[in-house]
Amino acid sequence: MKPKSFVITVDPKAPPAGLERAVFAIGNFDGVHLGHRAVIDRTKRLAAELDAHSAVLTFEPHPADFFAGKPVVFRLTPKAAKARALEEFGLDGAVILSFNATLAALSAEEFVHDVLVQRLGVAAVVIGWDFHFGKGRAGSPVFLKEAGGRYGFRVDVIGKIEAPEAAGAEAISSTAIRRALEAGDVEAAARFLGRDYAVAGAVIPGQKLGRTLGMPTANIALEPSNRLAFGIYAVEVFVDDARYDGVVSFGTHPTIDHNPPLLETFLFDFDGDLYGRTMEVAFVRRIRGERKFDSLEAMVAEVKRDKARARAILAERGD
Repeated sequence: MKPKSFVITVDPKAPPAGLERAVFAIGNFDGVHLGHRAVIDRTKRLAAELDAHSAVLTFEPHPADFFAGKPVVFRLTPKAAKARALEEFGLDGAVILSFNATLAALSAEEFVHDVLVQRLGVAAVVIGWDFHFGKGRAGSPVFLKEAGGRYGFRVDVIGKIEAPEAAGAEAISSTAIRRALEAGDVEAAARFLGRDYAVAGAVIPGQKLGRTLGMPTANIALEPSNRLAFGIYAVEVFVDDARYDGVVSFGTHPTIDHNPPLLETFLFDFDGDLYGRTMEVAFVRRIRGERKFDSLEAMVAEVKRDKARARAILAERGD
């Protein structure tokens, strides 16, 4: 029953080969956080019960970006990263629907009939408690359960998943993670995600100021919609199969001049050229916010203290 490899299909008109009569988890899955994992875990268990394939049905671009006509959502996992994360959880595949005017115009009933029944031939679907769909978000979990009864597929709904150690037992959501990151609280984001918040990209040239100061950095330009709080962070860095500790400055260089936001990473105990290579940066703890210093000398002195703080944080984490 199992496909030989992870199947990714965009806008299928019929059930994709390898995902016939599959159990589908449905949602945006931005971040693939602990709440999403509960949906995915239930999907895999139900697929095993039904001797069926397990898959995800998701949407690109994010519906809010479509309606705005431009990227406005602070994406926790851009399209490629989301696909990689879903594959790592042992699903058999993913179906990506282009969120466009045609899809947005479907009523809840049309979405069930045209997409779930006709195009995908689902055996069952699993959704989160807050999943809504169809024109005007009129489709609800209650509606989907009723429709599943009419069309002959099972619907399981996963309740709220609360963040561990979160004050007030806040429900895990992509929105809550975005709020935490906008405040620079990467530790709270990690509790919601079940892993450190991370970004990845190709290393690009910067102003080379760090090199002149004896602290060369590897630089990544994040997406304009990324709203991580500016500041200094202790990080773990991954390049190919190697891992390094490091410290990151994310911001606009207010001491020198105001540039577009840039993620500048100093890797501890590394000597080499990373230009053009893909680097992943995982955020462990925020050390401080971005500051404008009175002089370059004052900035350099503080950066040295930042490096020492980052080393101590990462050493403590490794104990």
